[in-house]
Amino acid sequence: MKTEEFQKRLSEGLLLADGAMGSLLYEMVGPQRCFEEVNATEAEAVFRVHKAYLDAGARLIETNSFGANRFKLAPLGLADRVVEFNHRAVKIAREAREAASADVLIAGSIGPLGAARQVRRLATAEVADIFREQAAALEERGVDLFILETFADLEDLATAVTAIRTFSRLPILAQLTFSEEGTAFDGTRPLEAAARLAALEVQAIGANCTIGPQRILPIARDLAASAGLPVSAMPNAGFPKRMGDRVVYPKSSPEYFAAFARQGASLGIRVLGGCCGTTPEHIRAMAETLREIEARPPAPARNTALGITLEEPPSSLTENSFATAARKPTLAREPQSRLWRKLSQGRFAISVEIDPPKGTSLDRIFEQVDHLVASGQVDVIDINSGTLARVGMDALLVAGALEARGVETIPHLTTRDMNIIGLQASLLGAWTVSGVRNLLAITGDPPSLGDHPETSGVYEIDSIGLVQVLARLNQGTDWAGKALGGSTNFTVGVALNPVAEDLDEEIRRFRAKIEAGAHFAMTQPIFDPASWNAFLARFGGKPPVPILVGIWPLTSHRQAVRLNNEVPGIVIPEAVLKELEAAGSAARETGFAVARRMLDWARTEFAGAYLVPPFKRYEEVLELLD
Repeated sequence: MKTEEFQKRLSEGLLLADGAMGSLLYEMVGPQRCFEEVNATEAEAVFRVHKAYLDAGARLIETNSFGANRFKLAPLGLADRVVEFNHRAVKIAREAREAASADVLIAGSIGPLGAARQVRRLATAEVADIFREQAAALEERGVDLFILETFADLEDLATAVTAIRTFSRLPILAQLTFSEEGTAFDGTRPLEAAARLAALEVQAIGANCTIGPQRILPIARDLAASAGLPVSAMPNAGFPKRMGDRVVYPKSSPEYFAAFARQGASLGIRVLGGCCGTTPEHIRAMAETLREIEARPPAPARNTALGITLEEPPSSLTENSFATAARKPTLAREPQSRLWRKLSQGRFAISVEIDPPKGTSLDRIFEQVDHLVASGQVDVIDINSGTLARVGMDALLVAGALEARGVETIPHLTTRDMNIIGLQASLLGAWTVSGVRNLLAITGDPPSLGDHPETSGVYEIDSIGLVQVLARLNQGTDWAGKALGGSTNFTVGVALNPVAEDLDEEIRRFRAKIEAGAHFAMTQPIFDPASWNAFLARFGGKPPVPILVGIWPLTSHRQAVRLNNEVPGIVIPEAVLKELEAAGSAARETGFAVARRMLDWARTEFAGAYLVPPFKRYEEVLELLD
């Protein structure tokens, strides 16, 4: 379809789009690992959804391809099926159009890369390639236009538009998603978004998802007032809730959406539709209303009977004040923990690593930790979190119990078990209630390693993203950029594996963690200086943050062989293995001697060390400090 034809179509009348796809597919085929795969496994179900919307009066349908990009499909093992899923999505939509009784446009749906893209910091060129690949597959199979929808970041949306324009002249409808406060994820307001998008080669702009009809109307009005382009509005049915394993949207009445259509038409919106939770019944009610408007255009008026009014964002959040709140967080401060003060002063710090109990008692932990701290040689206790994906007491809660006894801690926090909302809630509680001041941000071992391999990890973000979350909390904002009632001041630690198999990738991620806001790093246990020196040579010099080196006193040759071959991230040099083997029954003494040599060396090279007690016998690490 030529852009001129699309523009003419919008100038001649309002275009009604379809509604939600995923929720209807869920009703038909049940839960799936991704609904784009349904194009290949249950094509008839996708066809029936398209046909239901066309029968209801939609004249623009979107392909079932929202998340069919390489970035989202890769974690599911489906990265090689991008072209297939997009081709099938268009084919099904075309078959539905052929069965329709009216002229219908097919929009190739392209969604954002999601939260993971925000934290992984993909290069713009790589992001563009991902969008280009998907868009090319959609165009090749015959879409009439592209609809870029539910983008929360204006720069990502601009990248997608630019990528498409490197090869395609099809029309583009570019849509952002806005919060209740009337801003996108990055703090962008509608007027700013309209100005930026109008400068790109798009034929229409709009808002979709996240919010319902009342909130989306003033946003669409502002977009229309600024851009000089046709505007779309596709709201959710309302706020969803979780019921069992389902996400359920409120049963907004079709009459409610009919009133939305009437008000939207009076505002000059040119493309109307629905997003999450909407159904063919909503679209049918909108179609009937729009036919009435075409037959007898009403005077612009409020429809208060069904609650559709131009409800503005909270008055306290004006254009300037919100931008200030969203984009000018509190200035970064030096961390305030005792550990950070010691590291900053160049004094060598000693930590001992402990595992939370598997049961409900902390008595032994208290006894052992009290003994370590009473020695006067241990500064801080770092606490594992679900190592090897095995169940144990929550590390943040154990840290809080120890902090209450005056023991400084470094709890490990994994992104495996909670989404971004849960992580932030736990962190705010750890700071305010538990008194935790240090954290080690880790991605976490996959569930397949542990006692519950049938479960799945959350992994909404990785360790780099967790550092970014912590940095924002330290600046007084949440992940979405909204101001908090105060700020944390965590000392943020990250993991570093100087003997990683792919050392270049490990270094890339380590640099990304530092850029994201890490204050210090803790290495995997290493067993000879050569391992660290090789890392430094590849890294190009001394890291810019303090490093605590991991030291693990080995107790037998058999243990060393197992660790070397079975535990991810542990590499024991051949020379150490031979030394332990030659020691025979004296292997424990040899292992501790190696650890003492490493600790003596560490005092000349590192900011500190953390000691891994053999078999959770925490008191034994004090032998290294005598």
